[in-house]
Amino acid sequence: MDVSPVTTRERLDFGAPYGMLIDGEIVPAATTFEVLNPATNRPFADAPRGSAEDMNRAIAAAKGAFPAWAALSAAEREAYMVALYDALEENKEEFITLLSLEQGKPRHNQATFEVNLANPWIPKTAASRLETVVLEEDEERRVELRRSPLGVVGAIIPWNYPYLHVLWKSVPAMITGNTVVLKPSPYTPLCALRIGELAAQILPAGVLNIVTGGNELGPVLTESPDVDMITFTGSTATGSKIMAAAAGTVKRVTLEMGGNDPAILLPDVDWKAAVPKVFAAALGNSGQWCIAAKRVYVHNSFHEDFVAAFVEYAKTQSVGDGMNPTSDLGPINNRMQYEKIRELLEDTRANGYRVPLGGSVDDSREGNFVPITVVDNPPENSRIVQEEQFGPIVPIIAYEDVDDVVARANATVFGLGATVWGSDLDRALEIADRIDSGNVWVNEGQSHPLNAPFGGHKQSGLSVEHGNEGLASHTNNKTVVIRKK
Repeated sequence: MDVSPVTTRERLDFGAPYGMLIDGEIVPAATTFEVLNPATNRPFADAPRGSAEDMNRAIAAAKGAFPAWAALSAAEREAYMVALYDALEENKEEFITLLSLEQGKPRHNQATFEVNLANPWIPKTAASRLETVVLEEDEERRVELRRSPLGVVGAIIPWNYPYLHVLWKSVPAMITGNTVVLKPSPYTPLCALRIGELAAQILPAGVLNIVTGGNELGPVLTESPDVDMITFTGSTATGSKIMAAAAGTVKRVTLEMGGNDPAILLPDVDWKAAVPKVFAAALGNSGQWCIAAKRVYVHNSFHEDFVAAFVEYAKTQSVGDGMNPTSDLGPINNRMQYEKIRELLEDTRANGYRVPLGGSVDDSREGNFVPITVVDNPPENSRIVQEEQFGPIVPIIAYEDVDDVVARANATVFGLGATVWGSDLDRALEIADRIDSGNVWVNEGQSHPLNAPFGGHKQSGLSVEHGNEGLASHTNNKTVVIRKK
């Protein structure tokens, strides 16, 4: 049976004004706010400043659309997701440019990577199924575990991967039968709004709603009794507030929050080959990702040589405007994060830590540019080691004893990710098993296998995203006991 949805899909006009997606319509807000290009700190677009009333209308639309959407078969919902994928692919090059302009990441590498990672993920995820499981069966009865959608999912997404997270949050929710109200970061609302324009041409009204504005909209979403789940990616401080707000109506929450991820280079590692890989793991996206390697532990036997080689490699990488094809890394996305990084750099200088590369911001330079900075062997209790930098700064720390470095790696309130590097895979896996984090990569930087659940331990998060476990987090368990005779 052909389950392809009938759409009126047209290519987007990327020069047109931006509007929110509410109940299948692209609507303006009463006021707008400026979106800045972080390479210049100058406005280049205006986004609608949604109100509490706009958010409540979106929630009501999602609630109203839920029964019919949930009643569709998984194959019918999948067809809508594939149609959305097709539309995004048709407009891919324009989205890559828009992403670079609003987030800052270089168009030719990291923005292209983000869009090319996100788009194919849609049909692959949409093809996944949470099948009914027969738990036991005999002549008299059968016991089944079934899954039912939750209802309205509120999605709050961050500014570091604003294109990717629109899809990572909305597609799993929709394919499992839920409807969505999505709030982008006010720093990076534009890709989400353009995705909304395509969704308006494809999805039934109310299935996906996108409301942009300031942080004051978050509590409207998290406290609403008509929202059944909140899925959030961002800081631990904000996540804890969301968790408290959701408690009032006992919402389901999926929280993917901060990290202070260790990278451990074991004594037997081929450290020369590891240098560019560790650099990418630590400083990709200018360090603006929660699973970046934020503290690199290097064995004493090659620590000095590793630092020297890392610095020389880093000197080959340029920080510049994301639209410049010679830029390897872009600016910090927003002024708030830029000032936090400057404060960490000032603390590093004030304490006299050795900084073989970078360390000072050029105030005369336009935009939120922070130089690639390497801090050599700061003490374990320093701020640059204990805090999440979320910028192009990496401390490289010497260690002697493997058991000691594992203990140091685990001595944090965070537990999102880690990387382990070594030639003996059995030994590397043994170390990986001892690290308290939701994700560990061995001999590679951070990747996202399609069927692998992603989530954190400790204050890095609750529940998981991705894979069947991530899909299941958007559903209720329903145990059905069937008496045959």
